[in-house]
Amino acid sequence: MNERIREALNDQINAELYSSYLYLSMCAYFKRINLEGFARWLEIQALEEMTHAMKFFNFIHERGGKVELKTIQGPPTQWDSPDDAFEHVYRHEVKVTSLIYNLVDVGMEEKDHATTNFLQWFITEQVEEETTADGIVQKLKLIKGEGGGLFMLDQELGQRMFTPPPGTTILQSGM
Repeated sequence: MNERIREALNDQINAELYSSYLYLSMCAYFKRINLEGFARWLEIQALEEMTHAMKFFNFIHERGGKVELKTIQGPPTQWDSPDDAFEHVYRHEVKVTSLIYNLVDVGMEEKDHATTNFLQWFITEQVEEETTADGIVQKLKLIKGEGGGLFMLDQELGQRMFTPPPGTTILQSGM
């Protein structure tokens, strides 16, 4: 694995860990305002982002590269409303999509076909992430902060289950 690819992938590990940290912070926010379904959705999102970090972590090792973990920036801890928080989720997912696209560009420039192929899963995942986040934002806009609608959406989001992506080793070591 060449240095440019390795460095870019290590940067992405940091971005994925930050995403997990951000969503865990949002989970805490929703717990504070007694919206447990929103909190559960974000807790699972945090786990999902951790699995993404582990996919990059394992890929670097499989390719003989060195993982270098970097400092994770502290996330915000407060939002003005559920709408504000999920607008942040959507904007963040758009940003992560651009990071994945940039990684694909680096892979193509370096003619690293294995990395480019590996990243295809993340491109598909990001389409899903953006669509899901935008769908929640649109529902929140329809609800306009009304209690009944917010309660129903909270119930819906609370039904989310965690499914590790294929090839993920996190939580599979008998813990």
